[in-house]
Amino acid sequence: MGYIIGCYTFLRKYSDRTMKGQALLFIGLLSLGSVMGQASYTIPEEMAKGSLVGNIAQDLGLDTKRLASGKARLYTRDNDEYIKLNRERGVLLVKERIDREVLCRQTTPCALHFQIILENPMEFYSVTVGIIDINDNVPTFEETEIKFKISESTITGAKFVLERAVDLDVGINGVHSYELRPTDNFALKLQHNAEGNKNVEMVLKTPLDREKTEQISLVLTAVDGGEPQMSGTMLIVITVLDANDNAPVFTQPTHKATVYENSPKGTIVATVTASDADQGSNGKITYSITNTLENVRKVFKINRETGEVTLIGNIDFEDSQHFELNVRASDNGGLTDSSKLIVDLQDVNDNKPEINIMSKSNVISEDAKHNTVVTMINIEDKDSEENGIVQCFINENVPFVLKSSTNNFYSLLTDSDLDRDISSEYNITVTCSDEGVPSLSSSVTLT
Repeated sequence: MGYIIGCYTFLRKYSDRTMKGQALLFIGLLSLGSVMGQASYTIPEEMAKGSLVGNIAQDLGLDTKRLASGKARLYTRDNDEYIKLNRERGVLLVKERIDREVLCRQTTPCALHFQIILENPMEFYSVTVGIIDINDNVPTFEETEIKFKISESTITGAKFVLERAVDLDVGINGVHSYELRPTDNFALKLQHNAEGNKNVEMVLKTPLDREKTEQISLVLTAVDGGEPQMSGTMLIVITVLDANDNAPVFTQPTHKATVYENSPKGTIVATVTASDADQGSNGKITYSITNTLENVRKVFKINRETGEVTLIGNIDFEDSQHFELNVRASDNGGLTDSSKLIVDLQDVNDNKPEINIMSKSNVISEDAKHNTVVTMINIEDKDSEENGIVQCFINENVPFVLKSSTNNFYSLLTDSDLDRDISSEYNITVTCSDEGVPSLSSSVTLT
């Protein structure tokens, strides 16, 4: 199931050493090296605790005795650990039940990333475990019943926007098709938008006659493509009215807006506008947001009368870089039009670099060779572009050097001969600064 992606030396010299700080390093006996490789596995979600993920010792070419002598352990930046290492067997096992929808929501592909750390000599390996979706969620509609008031004078071909069903599963296990029954007066129309989703509409195909039928009940069924198939339904109740022959029309099918991620609640994001050629109550338009994912409605609200969209929740560029709001304009006769509002978030430098100590040696022999690794560090800045670019350095006048590699990993290595008679301890401060304006920085003292 697993295979080795590659192996490369985790060293690249970084020469900027300009800050001073306090840290304590005892001199003892330990010889360290630095090796890094990669392994990848793929498992389905919802596997039972203790299930086998892969033979990591075999895939990395390691002896199980090396796992024990090197005190092999997993390192992850996340709070939750879903995978555990069995040193004796040299295998990775499922530690906690993995729910792909909780772990990744709608993001694909979904994967866990962590490192395996060994000591004496110090090594680490990167491991990726891809999580495959299974069909364990039913398509659901936000409302079990939706009501329309439609004039009997409505011409055939008129469209009525319906809410899409939501299925937390992804890919083929997500919503696959819709069905509308009965089909005497209305037909179902699906339109694929640029994002790959389906806009659901019902279209009037035969005229309505209030004198014959005052109320019509339809059932909209959403079916996923999983095995076995799952489905959800919504009842559509139509009350037939007299006279309203013009539907609202938005000024444009797609609206766009940009807002800073630290904007306060109450910020006006955009105003959407629709018009209706009818007069009086039939021409009065009300606006609503029809997104079924509740995170959108927790962040934005729309003024039913003016179409003004306002920020009501906190927005974080690091969580979501843009939002898509489905907006509906309805007149009093039940006719509707839909538009999309795309809100792009603009990043601000609001995250300091995070310094994570992957592994550290408190003692080292005075006869240690040059380039002996004493500490491994991982740096993470959640901001984007320049705000997330980080440079790290250590204080001067110490016989150590900080070297970097790709993916924000650093190693602290010996840079010259050590002499316990001259100095038995050292103070080392690692400082990391991003390139945002103003720049944010963090530091850590190695003891």
